Amino acid sequence: MPTRLIINADDFGLTRGINRSILELHQAGVLTSATLMANGPAFDDAVAIAHANPSLGVGCHVVLTDGIPLSPPPSIPTLLGPDGKSFRPTLSSFLSAALRGKINSDEIAREAQAQIQRIHQAGLPVTHLDTHKHTHMLPSVARPLLNVAEKNGIGAVRNPFEEPWSLALGKGGWIRGLQVRLLHSLRKRFEALPQIRSGSILTTNGTIGISATGRLDASTLRAMLDAMPEGLWELVCHPGYNDRDLDAVTTRLRATREVERTALLESSLHLSGLELIHYGKLKTLDAE
Repeated sequence: MPTRLIINADDFGLTRGINRSILELHQAGVLTSATLMANGPAFDDAVAIAHANPSLGVGCHVVLTDGIPLSPPPSIPTLLGPDGKSFRPTLSSFLSAALRGKINSDEIAREAQAQIQRIHQAGLPVTHLDTHKHTHMLPSVARPLLNVAEKNGIGAVRNPFEEPWSLALGKGGWIRGLQVRLLHSLRKRFEALPQIRSGSILTTNGTIGISATGRLDASTLRAMLDAMPEGLWELVCHPGYNDRDLDAVTTRLRATREVERTALLESSLHLSGLELIHYGKLKTLDAE
């Protein structure tokens, strides 16, 4: 079995600097995929880049925390934070509400549909779905998300669970490692969802780089690529430029985006022997 890798940049559309970094990495033959924030400040710039580079697979980075929804606020009250206009500002506040059953699944579906629809209206096919902060690790988020994917003919979704060998290399510290391991207990429930179990919506064997978010330097990336076994994997990354536009948005990833960009540009030698693809190719592989 060959080793196939999807290298996906999250946060496409958040800033023009992030968009420029994604373009540079794709044109360098490293980055194969990016997930677009339909509510991002630099959405239109990202759409123009995607249209000019059709070999870049573009998915929808569904945002349910930390941002402004596309749906009218009165239609998604359980997704909103204290101001009643924007999403809850932190992942922890979202998880707390979700685990207490305070978030309505119909509202998740409604907002996901609005974000997918905006990308479709921009003339872009959506190769797959993932979520900002990996919120679809939770079954209560994954279920409506997969239903919306089916409704829109989207045939793939990120597997939001990191492999143990990648987790060990991620240098995320014990707190980050504990968080990922606790959430990893949800993996069997994700794999048991009807669309995943039947293969009607495809995914990878697993994801790498989640624990390394904010720490994905050249040595860590090399170690992960060298340790990668046969199969189909996704590398999650967050490249960009630490510029004024980034100063204007809420993100903990700032200078580290430039570290990731440099590491990815230097990774070409370690990508030899790997088949780089994007999610839009999975149906073809599944038919082989």
